[in-house]
Amino acid sequence: MKGLPPKVLSIMDDLANQLENQDERVRNAIFHACFWATTEVVPRRKTYCPILVEDLLHLCRTMTSKFPSLSKRMLGRNYSLTATWERESVLLQVHGLNGMLLNAMNPIQPVASKDEILATENYTLETFYPISPTIDLQDVNVYEEKNDTGFREDYPYPHPHTLYFMESNNLRSYRFRPEPLQAKMLMFAFGNALAKARILYGDEPRVLEQPIVVQSIGTDGRVFQFMVFQLNTTELASNDGVKNLVWIDSDQLMYEYAQRIPSIRKKVVTVPAGIHGYDPDTFKKFLALYLHGAV
Repeated sequence: MKGLPPKVLSIMDDLANQLENQDERVRNAIFHACFWATTEVVPRRKTYCPILVEDLLHLCRTMTSKFPSLSKRMLGRNYSLTATWERESVLLQVHGLNGMLLNAMNPIQPVASKDEILATENYTLETFYPISPTIDLQDVNVYEEKNDTGFREDYPYPHPHTLYFMESNNLRSYRFRPEPLQAKMLMFAFGNALAKARILYGDEPRVLEQPIVVQSIGTDGRVFQFMVFQLNTTELASNDGVKNLVWIDSDQLMYEYAQRIPSIRKKVVTVPAGIHGYDPDTFKKFLALYLHGAV
């Protein structure tokens, strides 16, 4: 589905869920990432992108005094996920490091109702036939078909909440473009949800009694991709039955560009220094996804 779920949009639109002087503080975060944290005339993406995400997360955490359940979360870094499943007689595995993961003590409640979930049985999945949908995936030798969340069983924050991906490579050719980034976000959101489902419900394919929701946010430091994934079933071998759901809100600009030094032409300032084209709705969505499950 295009756009974010109604439950998330309702959090976004409620003024009670916003920070005091929110736009000013977000602008300061952008200034810090693009200008104050570096002396470079043209700041490098690998510098300002991670700083911006960390600053935005810090702003989100300041809501903890208002919503105490936000304290029951932990941000995990450098963890390795493994999720394995079979699809149309092909063994598939998503594996590896995948950004930062915000974990919580309690899971996000399903965003689609039971009726909406059952309605997916009538949905016909798109196909690439006669081309295989796995045509460009890497073939590897897998010696152990395992599912691993990357965290110990006694980890006090066992439920995946939101994944954060930063495409911060300075070279455009090495950086994921929006659609491949969304695919990466989707695969790892799915992988985290599937690995958790295996722990809760076992390896036997089934429609889940309680669907698992995992969110994902990707950015290059300027454009943001937002995603909410709901795992309804682990019966993945065929096209029949209940389907899984994903909501995608793509290509959301937080700002158009940052100008460190003003552009001057014939002694006239044509483009002043500063942040241009700031869109307040982008951080509202970022914050709403963070608050989801606590509000």
